[in-house]
Amino acid sequence: MSWKSIIAALAFTGISAFLQAAPFAYVANEKSGDISVIDITTDSVVATFPAGKRPRGMTASRDGKQLYVSDQPANALQIIDIASRKITGKVDLGESPEGVYRSPDGKLLSVAVEEDNSVHFINTATGKRDFQVKTEGENPEHAVFSRDGKWVYVSAEESEVVDVIDVASRKVHTTIKVGKRPRGIGFTPDGKFAYIACELANRVYAIDVASHKVVAVIPAGVRSNGIRVHPDSKTVFVSNGADGTVSAIDVASNKITKTIKVGDRPWNMAISANGAKLYVANGRSNTVSVIDTAKLEKVTDIKVGDTPWGVYIPD
Repeated sequence: MSWKSIIAALAFTGISAFLQAAPFAYVANEKSGDISVIDITTDSVVATFPAGKRPRGMTASRDGKQLYVSDQPANALQIIDIASRKITGKVDLGESPEGVYRSPDGKLLSVAVEEDNSVHFINTATGKRDFQVKTEGENPEHAVFSRDGKWVYVSAEESEVVDVIDVASRKVHTTIKVGKRPRGIGFTPDGKFAYIACELANRVYAIDVASHKVVAVIPAGVRSNGIRVHPDSKTVFVSNGADGTVSAIDVASNKITKTIKVGDRPWNMAISANGAKLYVANGRSNTVSVIDTAKLEKVTDIKVGDTPWGVYIPD
């Protein structure tokens, strides 16, 4: 091997190790078919790599070595090696997969598959589908595990309900009546409450997880969409797609304390592990807005790919 080859190999190894170790946010860009990598220390894009034709939902393996990304035209879940930034495998799904989530123990992935009205559960050890559950609601978008991993809450866009799947029994346990077009879902870290954004109702519904009952209905902005909960369980953030804003909801009072202007059509969001910064995908601005969660102020906009669907930060 030549010196140039050795240097190149060492450089790649260093970059790969850096990509695995550094604090990053990953942005799925639907129309450009790629993922932007943001260094959340500097809030700058440090890499972009292909991720199928239309990446949407995303999560990572528990060891942080793989990304799982839903690819809508391929009807598949793409498996991407984070170190090499290359697709290494895929899992065939039904038509139009969207949100992807990992169970707390890391053993399962849930994928909401819109056109066949079901949630597919993928075994992370085998890389194969274990089972799927038909939903009561039509056109499911998100299927999020509760903090104890017992339940999966499913928002179905063409309905006014949230399906509650019992993971152990592999069936729908109950449905919860909410507003029109439920979309983003977030559980408080203490596991007590779930918050559901209902886009056509312009409302956020707070649900008591123990009883699966609605305990509050919170007026939000126009076309409320994405949900993200602060790690301290005190604040819930909701993106308002038509308003181009993000609102902060105080969990204690279930009232909005502040609304922050971001980009056009804010969608799905992620929050840093320490809770200091919120990252908001702006689908029509091709940017990610960064919000200081202590000051509740936007600090910058980061240019990413075409039509960002959402942001994911590995935990």
